[in-house]
Amino acid sequence: MVPLLVLGTFLVFILLDWLLSRNKVTQPILATAPASARPLPRVDPEHVDGFLVPEKLQYHPGHSWLAHERRNLVRVGVDEFAAALAGSVDKIELPKPGQWIRQGQKTWAFFRKGEKTEMVSPTEGEIIEVNHDLLRDPSLLRRDPYGRGWVATIHVPDEESTSRNLVPTGLVRSWMRDAVSRLYALQPQMVGAVAADGGRPAEDLLAAVPEANWKEVTGEFFLTA
Repeated sequence: MVPLLVLGTFLVFILLDWLLSRNKVTQPILATAPASARPLPRVDPEHVDGFLVPEKLQYHPGHSWLAHERRNLVRVGVDEFAAALAGSVDKIELPKPGQWIRQGQKTWAFFRKGEKTEMVSPTEGEIIEVNHDLLRDPSLLRRDPYGRGWVATIHVPDEESTSRNLVPTGLVRSWMRDAVSRLYALQPQMVGAVAADGGRPAEDLLAAVPEANWKEVTGEFFLTA
């Protein structure tokens, strides 16, 4: 009877030792696995240094955008970076329906405190329609640049021309990041007005820098200087 008790006790010790050894082996794995498997912080692919840059659109180096509505018809507008640079404009001048425009041609203009700055078209074609709501309420440009603040629709006979000289899709983020860096270099006082940590940019970027020349700065980025 005693040997059986000893044997039983021995087997219990062996089982406990095995369980403790197993726990020691698996503990480091369990401790490190969650860290290695932890998902990376989410990066919003449609914001670059605080500016909204929708992926579904195409962009011209002069900061206008283009969206395909249907075959041979595109809608164009101003990206958020350009809208923030333009800021609180007093008036907007748009092309006339039926007017033929070329890619890179000065096509619409913004007026502010007696000064005028222009932007170029991202494509070539015939103006079909302009946004009359934008003419009545220029603030739409800044409040909703990719929606109600659109500029015009254009008939493009040659659809290949709509992608010619536009920013390559894979380079859009670096292009926008470079624009923000250039803005800082031109106007160091603006550091903080454009948030590089994912925050939103100021509504009117140049309002905080009264000594900045609005026409010159916008012309530099709109490629009309």
